[in-house]
Amino acid sequence: MTWKNYKILAVIPARGGSKGIPYKNLQKIGNISLIGHSANVAKKLKWIDRIVLSTDDQKIADEGLKYGIEVPFMRPANLASDTATGADAWKHAWLTCEELWDCQFDISILLQPTTPLRKTDEIEKTLTTMLAGNFDAATTVSKVPGHYTPQKIFTLDQSDVLHFYCEDGHKYSNRQAIPSYYTRNGLCYAVKRDTLINHGYIVEKNCAAVIIDRPIINIDDPYDLELARFAYDKERNDYL
Repeated sequence: MTWKNYKILAVIPARGGSKGIPYKNLQKIGNISLIGHSANVAKKLKWIDRIVLSTDDQKIADEGLKYGIEVPFMRPANLASDTATGADAWKHAWLTCEELWDCQFDISILLQPTTPLRKTDEIEKTLTTMLAGNFDAATTVSKVPGHYTPQKIFTLDQSDVLHFYCEDGHKYSNRQAIPSYYTRNGLCYAVKRDTLINHGYIVEKNCAAVIIDRPIINIDDPYDLELARFAYDKERNDYL
């Protein structure tokens, strides 16, 4: 797949606020911050035209500059709150860059720092899948473990009595009979300009799934961070 006919923007979103881990995006794995991991992998992909960091926080902006990515604007406060959507922040970054640089990007990829242990071939596969299949977008996903599927989970009533979430959940004693479910893992999103800028959606319509068949760590709390550090130390060469 050739990328020469497309102008591509990579966006790394990293707001300052984080409830689970203060300044989560500045935490380090293998002496490299979460920002740095996303920046480093993006810089390896020579078909990306510009790499920008979208943040509302000066410390995070300085960290992005340290790793050689651009911070041409600061994200507005209304797009950095707990209620702001990732799609709105991504769209803002895209349009702001086009205005600043007087250009138009055909495609953008989003690399979330909270899923730091990604590989270049997974990013390229996401973009290739979207373009080769004429999809509007593509995102990496992981298979949901059988014991977390709707057929295996329960609700509690006011008396703390268990009830299957699915009425027929009792029929699925054999996990091989459970349908496959998938969840986004945050490694990579890719989207065409018209899809996000003019329609405002990413995964809602005609979005290809790129299945990642290895454990993925998405960092939400201190345990996740320690797990990611352990995984990085064990498989360091895979991410250099």
